[in-house]
Amino acid sequence: MNLKLHKPLCIFDLETTGTNIGKDKIVEICILKVNPDASRESKTWRVNPGMPIPKESSEIHGIYDEDVKEAPSFREIAPKIMEMLTGSDLGGFNSNRFDVPLLAEELLRVEIDFDLSKFRLVDAQTIFHKKEPRNLGAAYQFYCGKTLENAHSAEADVLATFEVLDAQIGKYDDIPNEIAPLSEFTFHNKNADLAGFIGYNEKKEEIFNFGKYKGQGVKAVFQKDLGYYGWLQNADFPLYTKKVFTKIQLSGKF
Repeated sequence: MNLKLHKPLCIFDLETTGTNIGKDKIVEICILKVNPDASRESKTWRVNPGMPIPKESSEIHGIYDEDVKEAPSFREIAPKIMEMLTGSDLGGFNSNRFDVPLLAEELLRVEIDFDLSKFRLVDAQTIFHKKEPRNLGAAYQFYCGKTLENAHSAEADVLATFEVLDAQIGKYDDIPNEIAPLSEFTFHNKNADLAGFIGYNEKKEEIFNFGKYKGQGVKAVFQKDLGYYGWLQNADFPLYTKKVFTKIQLSGKF
């Protein structure tokens, strides 16, 4: 194994009802946990999303309403997911932009806290796009010399993603093989939240990435316009973004 791990790395993949992080739900999740001694364990859950799966989504991942009608809800399996993820770093393919934010949203919906600061995130897609811009199937062929069978099956995608990530570490001398610097390498932009609504300025202070206060400090805006904080909490933002806004607002009181 080319990766040098100091704690477990959980590579995971989601199949969902759609791509709206704030509204769509998980229908399948697979987690591959790779330990520092290179041992592995893998678990896959089908999930009843509690809503119809749109036909266009089913046609991509092959999971239909009939397939999940007897499956557990996300609330039922969430503790098992957190048990597997706790104490690990997280990885995936396009995970920083989609899988991590949507998983965090699902966990917050069932009152399970997800604290991004406790995890380092590694996105194999970012490495691939910086080096060889294509998709997961092409990445698997390029780095591993294999054809990806059953693409858009969570288990097939997550196994392929780990093989791609490990092969990337072996191929490029200028890519670190430890999670901390690798996490830094795979971030496009540093944001305070998962959806990218809150960024940082050169002083490492949270700033708005949108709206009438774009570029201004969040804490300073809340101090002069507390009504804006109230509007944000009632608007259609992801729960994790609202959580970060609340943390900043509370910090401004002390």
